[in-house]
Amino acid sequence: MTSRFQPSRWWRNPHLQTIWPLLTKPQSLPLQRQTLPLSDGDFVHLDWIGQPQHLTPITVILHGLEGDRDSHYVRRMLHSLHRQGQVGVVVHQRSCSGVMNALPRTYHSGETGDLTEVLTHLTQCYPGHPLRAVGYSLGANVLCKYLGETGSASLLERGVAVSPPLDLAACANRMERGFSRIYQRYLLKKLRHKIHQKLAGPHGPQIPVTASQCQQLATFYQFDHQVTAPLHGFASADDYYRRASGKQFLSSVQRPLLVLHAADDPFMTDAVIPDADELSEAVTLELCPRGGHVGFISHGPPWRPHFYLEPRIQSFLNPA
Repeated sequence: MTSRFQPSRWWRNPHLQTIWPLLTKPQSLPLQRQTLPLSDGDFVHLDWIGQPQHLTPITVILHGLEGDRDSHYVRRMLHSLHRQGQVGVVVHQRSCSGVMNALPRTYHSGETGDLTEVLTHLTQCYPGHPLRAVGYSLGANVLCKYLGETGSASLLERGVAVSPPLDLAACANRMERGFSRIYQRYLLKKLRHKIHQKLAGPHGPQIPVTASQCQQLATFYQFDHQVTAPLHGFASADDYYRRASGKQFLSSVQRPLLVLHAADDPFMTDAVIPDADELSEAVTLELCPRGGHVGFISHGPPWRPHFYLEPRIQSFLNPA
């Protein structure tokens, strides 16, 4: 579909669209934390805004790589829900809530098992409450994969996927070029830090790299090949990318899904953009010429930008 998004004249550059939201995120809101045990003995943390009552919908928020409740896009979505008196829950991936998880493994772009456990828990605890979800970047890929895997049996009524890396191999390759290497360096530093924490803990012997080897991992492909893949049951980085990429699951989605993507996203290439015949009738692809990665600054002066995402997400999750 043709997007209504028009970037502010101040923010037409994809890197400004991507970086400026990091510097202008709203104040944090008080959230209520819940620890949810998982079936394999690990846990995830759920952070709530509002309390479900009277069969109100619950919006599940899935963060991106190394994100959490304080990520700029999560904070803005929480503020949007709070203003509307709506209920939301941030689902932290393992190790992303500020507390290291209990097992050697952590999380990855195709981890739908944990999401299934969370949604099952919400369905059992709050029967009759409609569940919908918004995922960002890595979390958006997880959402697309989950909806495709579950089809009409999905526990979600509808969802929005913002800037999903639907072809993980192409994205890993893109992050090795140009200015995108800065983003890669920043994120890999955080990922390596977690592995160093694992190495220093009780699960150190089960981590597939040494501290010195970990420090030498300079690209996402290297990290995924030597750490992500062996820790999560994949044969290699290529096997992980092939099995976890969300694009292949879009043709099986049976619940309304909006995929919002910017053609100038510096994390990706055109390979992530699905063709029409790769989409089920339930999927709406909104392709914006500009917007960066989870940016979409629409208008306003530099010191007070306005964002397209939250109103667009709310309009899709709350159809008239």
